[in-house]
Formats: sequence, structure tokens, C-alpha cells
Amino acid sequence: MKITWASVVASVVVLLAAAGIHAATTGASPAQTAVAALEQAWLKAQQTNNYDVIQASMADNIVQTSIEGKVTTTKAAALADDKSVKWTSVDYSDMKFFVYGDTVVAIGNFRGKGTDGSGAAVDERAVFTDTWVKMPDGKWQCVASHDTAYKKR
Repeated sequence: MKITWASVVASVVVLLAAAGIHAATTGASPAQTAVAALEQAWLKAQQTNNYDVIQASMADNIVQTSIEGKVTTTKAAALADDKSVKWTSVDYSDMKFFVYGDTVVAIGNFRGKGTDGSGAAVDERAVFTDTWVKMPDGKWQCVASHDTAYKKR
């Protein structure tokens, strides 16, 4: 199945309606609303292990730092890292969005359970920061993503 930008946008619109996210009623800026929808699409893609949607949201030279501290600097490497875990459950909480012109920084908490490539159980809690940039063609793309293990003090 080929994923097109139009299908990603259509999915985002459906997710916006389902999640009740609407700039006019929440006071969110159009940039916040767009990135919130893309973050929700990314979450849904993780829940279903559908990496085509995630790939469409990534810049070609995305910088990704994993929870283990591994840094990748290409979309292919970031996707390979992401695909190394098959998630059985994932969720985001405490999402916040900060707008700086054509850049939005999204932060939140990640909770996921699944199995890695060797079949070992994975149980992750992380705080993440995603940086999104509105590209010249009008598409929002994630240019940087950073995960840090979350531990209560």
C-alpha cells in the first residue's frame, strides 16, 4: 500500500475530528493544531506499527536520539530504529506545543510496551521532544526527535 501525503492529511483531518482538536474552540494556533494532529497520527501509527505514516512525517535528514542515547541522522536510520520494536500498546500524555514562527516544539510523555527484534519484552517510559518545521512546500515535517528515559524521583 502506497502512502501519499494526501492520505496522511486526510487521516490527520479524521484524527482532528475524532480527538476534538479544533483551533477555534481551544485557542490553539493553526501551527499547534497541525502539529498536534501529526503527533496523534504518529501515535496511531505506532499503535498499529504502521511506519509508512511515520516516514511521511519525517524530514530526510531527521536527527533522532533514542532512549538508549543512539543518535541517527537520516530517515532510513531513524525508521530502522523505530521498527526494531513491535508495540502492543503505546500512549502519549501531557502533550504541550510551543510555536516559534514556522517551527513547533512538541513535548510529552511516552509509555509503550512491546517486544524487540529478539523477542525480549520492552516496557518504556520516556519524555520526548519533537521539533517540527513547516517546509517551503507547506508540509510540516519532524526534523528532530529526542527521547529521555522517564523515572520518578
